[in-house]
Amino acid sequence: MPDVFTKAKRSQVMSRIRGRGNKETEVALMQLFRRQGITGWRRHLAVFGKPDFVFPKLKLAVFVDGCFWHRCPKHSNLPVNNRLFWKRKLEANQRRDKLVGRTLRVRGWRVLRIWQHELSPRNEKRLLRRINRAGLAVVAGSAVQAASAMSYSSSA
Repeated sequence: MPDVFTKAKRSQVMSRIRGRGNKETEVALMQLFRRQGITGWRRHLAVFGKPDFVFPKLKLAVFVDGCFWHRCPKHSNLPVNNRLFWKRKLEANQRRDKLVGRTLRVRGWRVLRIWQHELSPRNEKRLLRRINRAGLAVVAGSAVQAASAMSYSSSA
């Protein structure tokens, strides 16, 4: 069925559509934190790059990256239609992710990036090891800084 709008009008209409965030993935990570007794995190804090979760006392910023939007090496693929647009868009997202990570580390923050696919139940143990290496450990129901924690960022 042909589009009822001209190409220019369709572009205008689509540009007005705003995403609703990655709520499903954020909720999955919140549930994991709660199950593991990890506390001390906050959401929606005014931190550069707008991390999904912030552990202010630990200066740890956690981002949950969607496999499509941030070009997961395991699952990302370019849509068949309008490839040039999507290539530019997704590469810009990757450049912004690197800038945010670099800027936060310069400001003394540690950065943990978690891929959407890592939130599946079968990947939970591996994800918990990454979270632990990032400086979080579960001790008496609260998150504390692990003794061996160093600056950590991963896109595995």
